Amino acid sequence: MHWIDPESLPVVKGTLERFVLNPHGEVDGFVMRAADKDVLVHTPPHMETDLTRHIKPGDAVGVHGVKPRGAELIAAVAVTANGRQILDHGPDHDREHPKHDRHKMEAEGTVRLSLFGPKGELRGALLADGTVVRIGPKEATDVADLLAPDAKLAVRGDGIETRFGRVIHAREAGQSLKTLAPLKRGKPGPKHEHGPKHKHGHKPKPKHDHDHADA
Repeated sequence: MHWIDPESLPVVKGTLERFVLNPHGEVDGFVMRAADKDVLVHTPPHMETDLTRHIKPGDAVGVHGVKPRGAELIAAVAVTANGRQILDHGPDHDREHPKHDRHKMEAEGTVRLSLFGPKGELRGALLADGTVVRIGPKEATDVADLLAPDAKLAVRGDGIETRFGRVIHAREAGQSLKTLAPLKRGKPGPKHEHGPKHKHGHKPKPKHDHDHADA
């Protein structure tokens, strides 16, 4: 989004409350309080260093960004705080994900905010205790009711602890830890080409593995 002039966009002002993490433990946004309302702001991970170096919880911030349709989210193009403007200059293709120790984790609580990707795709939830829950967009649509504000949510999966909080990449989800169910992942596998639907003398065409590779 670096091609957009941030000054051409409206600015939303508030107070930064906490950073939000992606499944790799990187900061990819924050929650700010604006006019007695929680506002979710998405920032690309390559902005993490500048954001966390120059802004901390409690600071006043201004966000120039765009709002996707159907999602309570601002996708930031620029963030201003403490007399400094931090711009999205586009992705750093040489940047690698940080290396964090991953542990089996679980969490249970009330959803404070739904979490979205920059285009408005549902990607998880922020619990009232500050735990960030991340779920792939395909799986998230299957459990959208559990990710809505004020819903009861329990998850189990792979977790990371950082100085900005903890994030769990959920493998199971439910309304409580006693009712967890595995999240469906990826495309269904190829159906077996056996059975009465195939007439004798007609062999099914061979299928190649790459035809069914996940996107």
